[in-house]
Amino acid sequence: MEKFEINYNKSYLDGNWVDGDTGHDYDILNPYDDSVIATVQLASLKQVKNAYEIAEARQKEWAHSSVEERKEIFRKAAEFMQNNKDDIINIVSRETGGTLLKAELELNLTIDVLKETFNYMDVVDEVKEVKASIEGKRNKIYRQPLGVISSISPFNFPMNLSMRSIAPAIALGNTVVHKADLQVGFTGGAILARAFDYAGLPEGVFQSVFTSIDEIGDEMLENPVVQLIAFTGSTNVGKHIGKIAGENLKRVALELGGNNPFVVFGDADVDKAVDAAIFGKFMHQGQICMCVNRMIVHRDIYEEFKDKFVKRAAELPCGDQTDPDTVIGPLINEEQADKVMEIIEKAEENGVKAALKGERNGKLLTPYVFVDVDNQDDIAQTELFSPVASIIKADSDDHALELANDTIYGLTSSIFTSDLEKGEAAALKIDSGMTHVNDQTVNDAANIPFGGNKQSGMGRFGNPWVIDEFTKMKWVSVQEEYRDFPF
Repeated sequence: MEKFEINYNKSYLDGNWVDGDTGHDYDILNPYDDSVIATVQLASLKQVKNAYEIAEARQKEWAHSSVEERKEIFRKAAEFMQNNKDDIINIVSRETGGTLLKAELELNLTIDVLKETFNYMDVVDEVKEVKASIEGKRNKIYRQPLGVISSISPFNFPMNLSMRSIAPAIALGNTVVHKADLQVGFTGGAILARAFDYAGLPEGVFQSVFTSIDEIGDEMLENPVVQLIAFTGSTNVGKHIGKIAGENLKRVALELGGNNPFVVFGDADVDKAVDAAIFGKFMHQGQICMCVNRMIVHRDIYEEFKDKFVKRAAELPCGDQTDPDTVIGPLINEEQADKVMEIIEKAEENGVKAALKGERNGKLLTPYVFVDVDNQDDIAQTELFSPVASIIKADSDDHALELANDTIYGLTSSIFTSDLEKGEAAALKIDSGMTHVNDQTVNDAANIPFGGNKQSGMGRFGNPWVIDEFTKMKWVSVQEEYRDFPF
């Protein structure tokens, strides 16, 4: 079995591994120690434009490929990922700054996305008949691929968040031009390209580019052949994409920011709630759109929850993410670390109480916990994307739900309670795309409708909901008997 090698530091264009021709290099770094993992040459605007021309030229042929051919390719791509598991986990951890646990979770989610396509890739061959009101007419409804898809993924869970757009797009007969965040270009792009290359995906169906926004600007949004833009990232960038897509009447699938509430009702088991909150807050240093952002706790158990949470947070092992014992590794870059420190300093200046003060060592930040936070404080209304936690006191269970909804975001949420029926009813009162009763906020699966409300995004991933995102419907009527017209 041929293994993935880290020296795939090239763009994957039209079935070939090619260097970028801008003359500009980019070093991909391990965020813990700034060691260089690899140097890549950035692709030019001309190369990206050419990738779209190729994608358009290859799409119609790929759309007519058989389901059996596509299933075999996806089976082999999943096989490649599984057979090279140890190598891939190593590079994911080194490149993203994530722990080995996070890297393995991300790989497993990615493989699940590939395998789930087996359950729906044949829908483009299905034809549905609808009763006609006109005598002698037959109505047929076909589902067709959209065409060419732009895929843009972030730095935090780049492999999974890339594949959840790429896999359904290709499985349903589209072609894809993909750009991962440069900081994680192997995890978010090259490894996926290597898997599809190994699997025998026809040239030009999937292309992955190492390039920068400074070089290509809005080409991936504005290129005329693009039918849909799939993006995961910040709400501000999502708004920019939505504006351009709207002006050009392109579809979007956007998964954006979150300010996810972790609601603890007065009857909750405090120890279990703390266990869940620790994981949901500090998984991957809090750099997950689904992470717990605000803990909203009923006043009757607030002090107990606060004390136990702070104690647990202070004990979390921090350091080199490749150490199996590490729970909290480095933030992705200095800019992100600086941004977090500004949030912390502003909160302290505004008089928000810190029950646990962490320390910064380069990009490594140990946990901070702010308590007695007002839901209108900046720190409560900001997506923290870091190991910084805020705990808010609620006067009642109903008040906790009001606070949970008091945000522009609506991605995910959690409710802890001893009354499961009450918890499920309360879950429907939180305006978010997902709510988990007696669990933390970071949950994902390939067969659920993943997505957010309000300013947390548009569209849904997961089977079968993703099918509507990446296909279009076609009505074909056949008039089998002569039709009399009124004039």
